[in-house]
Amino acid sequence: MKKSVEILGLPIISITEGRELGVSKTLLIDAKNGTVAAITIEDADWYRGVKLIPYESVIAIGDDAVTITNSENILTLDAAGDYEALLDENIRIIDTKAITKSGTIQGKVTELYIGDDGKIEKCEITAPDGTTSDIATDQISIFGKQVTVIDPTGEKKNNVMPSAPEAPKAAPAQPEAPKAEAAPKAEEAPKAAEPAKAEEAPKAAAPKEEAKPEPKKEAPKAAPAPKAEPKKEAPKADAAKQAAADKASEERHRRFLLGKKAARDIKMDNGIVIVEAGQDITEEVLQKAKLANKFIELSMNVQ
Repeated sequence: MKKSVEILGLPIISITEGRELGVSKTLLIDAKNGTVAAITIEDADWYRGVKLIPYESVIAIGDDAVTITNSENILTLDAAGDYEALLDENIRIIDTKAITKSGTIQGKVTELYIGDDGKIEKCEITAPDGTTSDIATDQISIFGKQVTVIDPTGEKKNNVMPSAPEAPKAAPAQPEAPKAEAAPKAEEAPKAAEPAKAEEAPKAAAPKEEAKPEPKKEAPKAAPAPKAEPKKEAPKADAAKQAAADKASEERHRRFLLGKKAARDIKMDNGIVIVEAGQDITEEVLQKAKLANKFIELSMNVQ
């Protein structure tokens, strides 16, 4: 069993490649099941966006490192569709208020204890007077975004505070890519070939003497000039498909960042502050960061 503080900040090591792949940054919590679903990491390509390791891909968490099989265990945000709803919920548990079902505040959650299988075994609660106590997860009915609800009777409801409904919004973003594929393109080739067939019919009806010159004149018609047109249009479809994918990826990043707090000051190149450390990230902050080309820097410095 490990404390969360003993996991964060450890290097990620691939045992088959002998490489250090990054550093563990945050824990992605599955509040409904009371588990750690994944570990987000920061690596040399941090500017490309969030990356994570599914907890089931972790071989071991030692005193000095987190070990995984290889770099293929690391997922980018675009490939982490199964974890998108959890990223949107962004439930951290630590620093939430601990309150009983009867409405009594017990204090604040200050630490998590995590088992080898990723299950949250217990929470450390610090009371207003500074004393600490441990609460087993079977006595916690809800892990919420702002509040952790304690039920001493041990009746666990596995409910999540209402931030998850936003996840379905991501579904419409994915189908946009197929729209860019111009299905009629496949039909263009046959259309281009039809005129050739129509003009070949008179050849059979022409006198035998004229049959020889006619094929010579029509020989160029066999050149696949019309077929080259779909090839020219292919890059347009690819560009549209890529644009749709980029838009969907940016929307996921935007939802991921909204509501979080900046871990440090983010400034424009001229020194103007976009957001100060500890401030909430709003739509206005995201717009300023995007215009100043600081969107990626902001996404990697949130808490």
